[in-house]
Amino acid sequence: MLRLSNSVELADNEIEISQIRAQGAGGQNVNKVASAVHLRFDIHASSLPPFYKERLLALSDQRITKEGVVVLKAQSFRTFEQNREDALERLKTLIQEAVKTRKARKPTKPSKAARRKRMDRKAQKGQTKALRGKVKL
Repeated sequence: MLRLSNSVELADNEIEISQIRAQGAGGQNVNKVASAVHLRFDIHASSLPPFYKERLLALSDQRITKEGVVVLKAQSFRTFEQNREDALERLKTLIQEAVKTRKARKPTKPSKAARRKRMDRKAQKGQTKALRGKVKL
């Protein structure tokens, strides 16, 4: 069970995880065995709310295929459980990033000093205009 938020959870059967073990490719890692995890998550077939699905499908991320499948690969010289947890955490982060909404910025009021300065300028402009027609040489 992967908990995304208080109200949204993904069941274990919605996330397909396969384990691949491969021999190291030469060099110093000849005797080490890498434990790779391939995680597949079908967005369309998931129990996510429609809003989550839409936002995930709209992401321009190379880990999401055209068919709406998220493919994550975690490979390290760690245990299968550690790689599995890493892949699940990356899926959780991806989904949370997709549904994050930005707060609308509140319009700020002009400060008291700025309002006073504006009124002073208006008054000065009005006085200048009034004097233009009255000055005779």
